Parts: sequence; structure tokens; C-alpha cells
Amino acid sequence: MATTDYTKQMQDMMQAFPMDMSSFQDGFKTYAAMGEKLSRVALEAAEKSTEISSRWTKDTLHKMGDVTTARAEPSDYSKALTDFASSQAEMTAETMAAFAEVAKKVQIETVELMMAAGKNASEDMNTAARKATNDMSAATRKATVTAK
Repeated sequence: MATTDYTKQMQDMMQAFPMDMSSFQDGFKTYAAMGEKLSRVALEAAEKSTEISSRWTKDTLHKMGDVTTARAEPSDYSKALTDFASSQAEMTAETMAAFAEVAKKVQIETVELMMAAGKNASEDMNTAARKATNDMSAATRKATVTAK
């Protein structure tokens, strides 16, 4: 009694219906490229946010110098502190607006990347499906002709 070589049968079957791995490789490349672009958006946002925060800190420290200066009259201390609080309120509003602009830019760029990725993925899937259908049809025709 001869044993059936299932490995050989699987190899023959896989050769009869070949798979094109390039679509998987293309998908990975597309995914990696999108990851790179999203990382670039995040890193640019982090850099801008750091610049904004650093500028705010420097300006605050500079203004603190005015507050800590010795004054001749006690009322001058009150005025210096009031001026500092006023300038801080203004700087805070400007800084928050700058952070909001960074966040808005990140949101817009992320949505654009996602939409482009969705479009590319859809096109890639359609192309891969068409190719797979054509390959399967050709393999089926070949198998049918060979079986006759």
C-alpha cells in the first residue's frame, strides 16, 4: 500500500493557482509610507509646540525680571505686579492661539493623509482583485485544458 504524498499534492495545487505576493509587498510599502508621513506630521507639531512653549517661558522669565526689580515706592510693586499679570494674560491668549494653530494643522494634515491612504488602498485593492481574478481564470482554463 503506497502512502499519499500530501506535500507534493499541496505544491502542485499551489503552483496551479499561483499567488502574486507583490500586492502584499505594495500594501506594506504603502502602510510604511503612510506611517512615515504621519510621524513627520507629529514630529513637526512637537517641534512647533516646543518652540511656542520655549518662547512663552523666555518671555515670562523676562517679564519676571521687571517684577523683581527694586522699587522706591510700595505702590510701584503693585503696579509692576499688575503689569506682569496683564502681560501674562495677553501672552497666554497668544500662546494658546499658537497651540491651537498647530493642532489645527495636525488635524488637517492627518485627515488629508487618511483620505489619500483610503483612496490609494481602494485603488490597490481593486487592482489586486482584478489581477487575482485574471490569474485565477487563466489557471482554471489551464487546469481545464490539461484535464481534458
